[in-house]
Amino acid sequence: MKTLSEKQALLKLRNLKTEFRSFIRENYEHKAKSCLTCETKGACCLDAHFVNVHVTKLEAVAIGETLAKLNLEKQKEIYARIENTIEKYDLKSSGDTFAQTYACPLFEKEVGCLIHSVKPLPCIQHACYERKEDLPPDELQIEAEKQIQRLNEQTYKKFPRWLPLPVFLNLIRRD
Repeated sequence: MKTLSEKQALLKLRNLKTEFRSFIRENYEHKAKSCLTCETKGACCLDAHFVNVHVTKLEAVAIGETLAKLNLEKQKEIYARIENTIEKYDLKSSGDTFAQTYACPLFEKEVGCLIHSVKPLPCIQHACYERKEDLPPDELQIEAEKQIQRLNEQTYKKFPRWLPLPVFLNLIRRD
């Protein structure tokens, strides 16, 4: 397997997500309710019983780079929210992490998603669909996640762990 530098892998990740986002937008989003007209903006992102978005190290690095573009005070505020989310919802990096749910610390009610340009695949694929048959098939996300996993393997040489978003952001911050 060809080795990739982190910089190369981040570029490939960006392209993969751009293609995924475009495909979802062109083929499915028109069947969903627009987030801009939602009566409860961000409810899906802040639903602690629903959100359990997992990411890999490479995705966490991309998100960390996006957060690093914010002013220092805002970064401190966001990382404090990340730590509070981990504590409040008792998020772990071991055990059945896919059973853990939380409210996303990267969503602000008056602003929206702070990492919109690099948000994880489940967030890209999610929308409010009236009819189940209008939903994008899970296989689309699964296939894209396999590609992300391969990028991680090519970059970090270890089988990539998928961890809750706040947990991984906290881990890479300390690296």
